[in-house]
Amino acid sequence: MLTALRSWRWLAVLILWMPLKLWAQTPDLSVTPVARVTFDENVRLDGVIEAVQQSTVSAQTSGTVQKLPFDVDDSVSAGQLIVQLEDSEQQARLNQAQAGLDEAQAALVDARQRFKRIEAVHERGLVSRQEFDQARNNLAAAEARVERARAGVDEAQKQLGYTRIVAPYSGILTERHVQLGESVRPGQPLLSGLSLEQLRVVVSLPQKYADLARSQRQATVTLGDGRVLQTGEMTFYPYADPATHTFRLRMRLTEPNGSLFPGMLVNVRVPVGSRESLMVPAESLVRHGELRALYVLDEQGRPRLRQVRVGARQGDRLEILSGVSEGEKVVTDPSALVGSTWLDERASGEALR
Repeated sequence: MLTALRSWRWLAVLILWMPLKLWAQTPDLSVTPVARVTFDENVRLDGVIEAVQQSTVSAQTSGTVQKLPFDVDDSVSAGQLIVQLEDSEQQARLNQAQAGLDEAQAALVDARQRFKRIEAVHERGLVSRQEFDQARNNLAAAEARVERARAGVDEAQKQLGYTRIVAPYSGILTERHVQLGESVRPGQPLLSGLSLEQLRVVVSLPQKYADLARSQRQATVTLGDGRVLQTGEMTFYPYADPATHTFRLRMRLTEPNGSLFPGMLVNVRVPVGSRESLMVPAESLVRHGELRALYVLDEQGRPRLRQVRVGARQGDRLEILSGVSEGEKVVTDPSALVGSTWLDERASGEALR
């Protein structure tokens, strides 16, 4: 009986001694305290990239489409010819207006010469005041006819110029509204296009967040791969959509680099509040099926797996809603514990159950 009692005592001493022995053989762990910080609450929305410059070019004179040098999806430079209308009628009007100007200028020369002759003899008292006034009035009328004829030439030149439609800015053609040989009239759409040089993001903001977002005037735009886009001026539309009751928010993109195109979806995160939260490094979280846990050091400094409830993620930090207290130390690299002698397998197993 005494021998059996001594054996049990020795076994108890061995059990207590083994963790201490293994502890001494294990290197230091990387740990960090649970910190209470101010956590920004954000609403995540889907935004759409659109072109700042997008327009439809319309005809400003009548004519028949003679040339269409570019098609849909073609790139054009500012000032390049994109539509040519048949211009024989406009050219004839210009010739007629030019002939009228030449005639008016010839009449002006005659009226000026006549006025100078009458003015000279009028000073010597050889002609009446009435003849002098009539010559002066004829000169003024001739000058007015020249100005009117010159305005007619300018108008005819503009109408002739309207037969050549050029790209207002560099970009790509998105739609063609006419075909070769088609007759067009003033105001009829010809081509639509947009520029890739200036882009912006448009997002619909729920009504309950509108006032706070308008006062904060902050937003983060990211692509699907996580890349953050640089944005500039923010514009809030002063009215809501009557169907969805959302406000439109527009942000200028300051880094178009050829990888962004109109119609692309982006993620928009808008801060709508803040609260005090417990935060830990995101890499310290252990995931096992539906379980979320952290390795927390106990009073003896040993890591114990403890189930937690997580909240939102902010950068490389993770919000912990319950399961830990401020100041407790958690293991920042749980993978370092795999196969190590730090773990009390029985205790860890119970935590998982």
